[in-house]
Amino acid sequence: MIHFKKHSGIYTLSTEQTLNVPLEKAWDFFSAPENLQKITPSHMGFQITSEVNKKAYAGQIITYKVGILPGVKSNWVTEITQVKEQQFFIDEQRFGPYAMWHHEHWFEELPEGKTLMKDKISYKIPFGFLGHIAQSIFIKRQLKGIFKHRYSTLEKLFNGR
Repeated sequence: MIHFKKHSGIYTLSTEQTLNVPLEKAWDFFSAPENLQKITPSHMGFQITSEVNKKAYAGQIITYKVGILPGVKSNWVTEITQVKEQQFFIDEQRFGPYAMWHHEHWFEELPEGKTLMKDKISYKIPFGFLGHIAQSIFIKRQLKGIFKHRYSTLEKLFNGR
């Protein structure tokens, strides 16, 4: 389930998924930056370019190269700004394709050894009016595609589907 809304020139994407794994296992997977490549569509050529030998921690800087358009790769720098073990972590873009990117990852323990995972991404597109046009004809569709891919990948990895 993917929802978009716009407020004060900022777009927010929200999604959630139930994983058939205990909270600890879900947390271990998502707090390991190297697993981001496993859930990103391969056509984007996603590649972490910094050293990521530790689980997510506040202050961690992670650098990437990612295809934002066919044949166009962008450098992207994010910082993990907040972490509360087995509850949430937040990453924010420091440099990259967006004017602003704030991604909240939330985890909630459910009965029967399951985990509810929620994402909330607030972002702003550069280039004013042209950016808003790009959002409506391209960016929104691209983000939906990324999160649909992520959903189906996680269904296979954790839910046996």
